[in-house]
Parts: sequence; C-alpha cells; structure tokens
Amino acid sequence: MFKRNLSSVLLAYAVEELSSLPGIGKKSALRFALHLLEQPTENVERFSKAITNMRNGLRHCSVCNMISDSETCPICSDSRRDRSLVCVVESIRDVISIENTGEFNGLYHVLGGIISPMDGISPSNLKIDNLVERVSQGQIKEVFMALSTTMEGETTTYYIYKKISKFPIAVSTIARGVGFGDNLEYADELTLGRSIANRQPFKPENQ
Repeated sequence: MFKRNLSSVLLAYAVEELSSLPGIGKKSALRFALHLLEQPTENVERFSKAITNMRNGLRHCSVCNMISDSETCPICSDSRRDRSLVCVVESIRDVISIENTGEFNGLYHVLGGIISPMDGISPSNLKIDNLVERVSQGQIKEVFMALSTTMEGETTTYYIYKKISKFPIAVSTIARGVGFGDNLEYADELTLGRSIANRQPFKPENQ
C-alpha cells in the first residue's frame, strides 16, 4: 500500500529497505531516502561503500567473539589490558557500553545472546564452550559476569558458573546499581561504571 503512494518504484524500494532497520518507520525511511537524493552522487556512493565494506570486511575475533577488522580484535591484542580478568557479556553492544565507562581494563567474552528456551536459544547456540576453554588454560583468575539482570540473564549466569566453578577462579557479577530486569545497553554510563567498579562475588541462590 505504501509503495502505491510513491511516484517512483526505485524510491519505494529504497524506502522499503531503509524501513527494515530497527526503529525506522516508513515516514523516517522516506525522509532519509529523500535526503540521500539531495546529496551529491559521490557522497551517496561513499555512504553505500562504507556500509558494504563494513558488512564484507568485519569478522568476529577468534578469541572473544567481538567484531574486528582482523583475526584478533584490538582489545585482545592490547598488552596493557589485564589478561587475568574476563568480562562475559551478551552482545557487542554491551562491550561498547562498558568500554564507554572507562571502568574496566580486562578482556571480554561475547556470548552472542543469553539462554532463552522461549526464543529457541540453548547453551549450544552460545559461545559458552569457548569460554570454558579459555578458562581451562589457566591464565584467567576472575570471570566477571556482566549479563542483563533479567531471568534469562540470571539463568545464563548460573549455567556458566556451574560450568567453570571447577576451576580455581573467582566468579563475580555486576553490582545491583543496575536494577533487576535491566539490559546493560540502556544503563547510563555512571550507573554502569559504578556497578562494574563495585562488582561482587557470585552467590547462587540455591547454595
């Protein structure tokens, strides 16, 4: 129906693709498309090339699963980072949020999600075995679980704790400055920073 209201099929398809982005409705997509039409051709080509290069060139770090331009991401390659401390997060967005606080100087491990049977996400769909393998190598002394404080996040934290508790390491969690049910990416930097600095030992409720 929306396509019929546009005078150009090409414009209609551009609007359709732009509106597939998260949080972008049809009206916003039309505004973006018309804005691009007003730009010099070289600007639009540069914009398009940047998106294509990002999609084709980015990969996942072979160590932590963070996005990277190379085999190993800059964080894992940085000798100044504390290699005995690993922060476990759900997504790449969480790494960015934590880095913005300036309160964490260890390494990361991106799971790629959290356990959620309702959404069909089981432990085998996540990078949990890779984390266990990293811990088993003996260099890691603390695993900091910085997952969302939702029921799914708590379940994932407990599952991972059971998998790595056999190793001589400390397991900590984010302090409750981030309220129960919150996602890290929506926490303000000050609150998140304090929650990281004041992280606490993980204590399973049923133990």
